Amino acid sequence: MRVLLIDESPERIAVLREGLEAAGYEVAAALASPLELLRAVEEVKPDVIIIDTESPSRDVLEHVVLITRDQPRPIVMFASDDAPETIRQAVRAGVSAYIVDGLDPARVKSIVDVAVARFGEHQRLRTELAEANLKLSERKLVERAKGILMKARGMDEEEAFQALRRMAMDRGKRLVDIARQVIDMADLLT
Repeated sequence: MRVLLIDESPERIAVLREGLEAAGYEVAAALASPLELLRAVEEVKPDVIIIDTESPSRDVLEHVVLITRDQPRPIVMFASDDAPETIRQAVRAGVSAYIVDGLDPARVKSIVDVAVARFGEHQRLRTELAEANLKLSERKLVERAKGILMKARGMDEEEAFQALRRMAMDRGKRLVDIARQVIDMADLLT
């Protein structure tokens, strides 16, 4: 697993590098400034990002948000700041594990493993939510198209559904695509 390290302290980078390499991880790059984070993610394409900071700045959190949105991956943040609001902001930005005063090379592997597992679960839930939202919006389109057919042709709900289904089968299209066409035609005629 390729890791990108970000820490302003060369001593702490050395400690983290030692712990990660002992655990079998490849440290692909180590940055002294989080301002290079976006560029480094593009170039290095790490599997995991580890950020060690006293307290995450607004700029760092904005970078994390962009990474999470555009190139999601597990992010572990070691910090000294244990303020609940700071922790909430970091997690909202996309940090998978926020560890307060826990930089111990012996624990790095288990922390990274937990962050990767949590990230995977979070991604799975996001995918399920997106699929559910898509199905719901498609269902709404079908219901609206049925309503148009019921009103325009005096059909009951089952007849309208069967008509949509028949059109979809005859044209080799998905039901939702036919529903969109019915809605578009109705919009044109009104």
